[in-house]
Amino acid sequence: MSAKKIIWTKIDEAPALATYSFLPIVKAFFKGTGIEVEEKDISLSGRILANFPDFLKPEQKIPDYLAELGELVWKPEANIIKLPNISASIPQLKAAIKELQEKGFAVPDYPEDPQTPEEKAIHARYAKVLGSAVNPVLRQGNSDRRAPISVKNYSKKNPHKMAAWDPNTKAHVAHMTQGDFYGSEKSVTIEKATSVRYEFVDKNGNIKVLKENLPLTDGEVLDSSVMNVAELRKFYKEHIEDAKKSGLLLSLHLKATMMKVSDPVMFGHAVSVFFEDVFNKHAETFKQLKVNPNNGLGDLYKKIETLPEEKRKEIEADIMAVYEKRPDLAMVDSDKGITNLHQPNDIIVDASMPVVVRDGGKMWNRQGKLQDTKAMIPDRSYATMYKEIIEDCKKNGAFDPATIGSVPNVGLMAMQAEEYGSHDKTFIAEDDGVIRIVDNNTNQVIMEQKVQKGDIFRSCQTKDIAIKDWVKLAVTRARLSNTPAVFWLDKNRAHDAQIIAKVEKYLKEHNTTGLEFHILAPQEAMRFTLKRFRAGLDTISVTGNVLRDYLTDLFPIIELGTSAKMLSIVPLINGGGLFETGAGGSAPKHVQQFLAEGYLRWDSLGEFTALCASLEHIANVYNDNKARVLSETLDKAVEKFLDNKKSPARKVGEIDNRGSHFYLALYWAEALANQTKDAELKAKFEKIYKQLSENEQKINDELIGAQGKPQDIGGYYRPDDEKASIAMRPSATLNAIIDSI
Repeated sequence: MSAKKIIWTKIDEAPALATYSFLPIVKAFFKGTGIEVEEKDISLSGRILANFPDFLKPEQKIPDYLAELGELVWKPEANIIKLPNISASIPQLKAAIKELQEKGFAVPDYPEDPQTPEEKAIHARYAKVLGSAVNPVLRQGNSDRRAPISVKNYSKKNPHKMAAWDPNTKAHVAHMTQGDFYGSEKSVTIEKATSVRYEFVDKNGNIKVLKENLPLTDGEVLDSSVMNVAELRKFYKEHIEDAKKSGLLLSLHLKATMMKVSDPVMFGHAVSVFFEDVFNKHAETFKQLKVNPNNGLGDLYKKIETLPEEKRKEIEADIMAVYEKRPDLAMVDSDKGITNLHQPNDIIVDASMPVVVRDGGKMWNRQGKLQDTKAMIPDRSYATMYKEIIEDCKKNGAFDPATIGSVPNVGLMAMQAEEYGSHDKTFIAEDDGVIRIVDNNTNQVIMEQKVQKGDIFRSCQTKDIAIKDWVKLAVTRARLSNTPAVFWLDKNRAHDAQIIAKVEKYLKEHNTTGLEFHILAPQEAMRFTLKRFRAGLDTISVTGNVLRDYLTDLFPIIELGTSAKMLSIVPLINGGGLFETGAGGSAPKHVQQFLAEGYLRWDSLGEFTALCASLEHIANVYNDNKARVLSETLDKAVEKFLDNKKSPARKVGEIDNRGSHFYLALYWAEALANQTKDAELKAKFEKIYKQLSENEQKINDELIGAQGKPQDIGGYYRPDDEKASIAMRPSATLNAIIDSI
């Protein structure tokens, strides 16, 4: 691989559409600089095709680009810009499979309940595609996430709206007090490298091996915990009844994409408890149809479409009857009747809870109005910090984006660092008994958990080298910004207690003179941070992988209005760089709007700032002047872009994603034309800037004129490249100038 090659990931939905417009501009600006850009397909459809080459014709096969990038991230020359990709739930996976099959790709159906060896093998291959399949492979370094200074300054000058908080609101977070993962967690530090196996032992002493061989390294932290589903169902029942009695909107907040085994099961229990009457009455029918509550109410509706009309209408009427006796459910789409329990991938806690904070403790109800919500977050590991921010808003009112501080994050995620269970070590107990972890070398039981039938057991591991590097990055960031840093770790949580011991050990290896560090449980850390936040002061949050995910949505949505504007840098352990471009939670709605009316609201600011950091990385590593000039001028262009309000608006007739790319190109060309550090770039872009500025009105007219009509891009999960490119590059004038560079 060329030392100065940037890998641009080809992904899904709105950011994928934006790439058809933005990437040709980037490639054109790089011509003659020695910097190359190459796309690698790690989209959901691409990952499916890569995993089933034996089902495809020769011309349909594609390489396993995710595996390729998994090798690249360990090399010093790695420079990857990673856009948000789909972390697929089962309904999304099935929809992508269906689309691929309709396009002539003979990939197999997803076997929900595999019985034969062939079905089990196919199920295992699809498991590699589900959930957060990409991030653990690429994130071989710890995370440095923060709001770019230009973006933060713009937000202070142009604060977004935050709803007022009624101090008497009944809105609150509800969590379990016993029987959850937090309460059952056990954790040990493995002193010497070994390997372990996971076993289920039933009441009669029969042993079943669940996982044969998990290698562990010196100093690795290993955990296990159990969610007692009887307690979980009791929790749901109590709070469903309380929401009805209190007149509150009921909402559920989980992470069924990242936690692709455990959280869909927890989601499914919420569905079957809420609709208990329906599931009891139609148990036999649902069994025949293979209805799985883990896939949500939407999947249930699809399954009953095959029934005789009379039976289907009976079930639909029974579902509607439940709504009359239960509390109102939070809605994902009030107009279409899509509830919080329709699809597991629609209730992503890190995207949904910040919106509750932004909207004054409210969510949308069936009538399309905002209503105070009871937010159910079953497990206490992180529910308490959301509880704390809700209580803070009740007491102190809404946050003011014009005056608040910033909360950058240093996240522990190198070498697949886990802190909250992992898919390949999550098991649903098939009966009452014990699930234990056994050392393969000594046959000694390292830890064990009692389970009842249906309980969720999960385990996770965090490597010592990753923790050591994380502490180092925290010290580096605290020193560079002279900002207090808080390790969000709870000494009463088993996993965190092991991490705290290592943090205290590794902090001593650094010069921390003049720096301020705290170790606080999430609830106390939130309290400490919010006090500073409201006073306009910055505080670095130093967290594990899940809290990194949650906080880097929560604070940016409060600060900037969206987490898509965050700068996310992953300094890879062996010297390369991974540059992430923000969150894609709103991507599906943006695609729907684009297909219907030719208007794409996706904001590519995350791509702009990631590209800036990627170029800066090349400049620093290779002492490359052209890369430095490109980075510095792009930074100036982004600042002007924000000051002139050229981000996408909201509706047809206004600037959209494609128009925002034109203005970024215009301002970047202007900055390159005005700089004096590289004469060659200056001469080239004086001409380009002149052409772009002279044709500004014509290009705008062409871009706006392309809006207002339905678009055909040849597929949702796997668009046709030619059709999508035509749709996303509708200005012949702009294309001619860019293609001439």
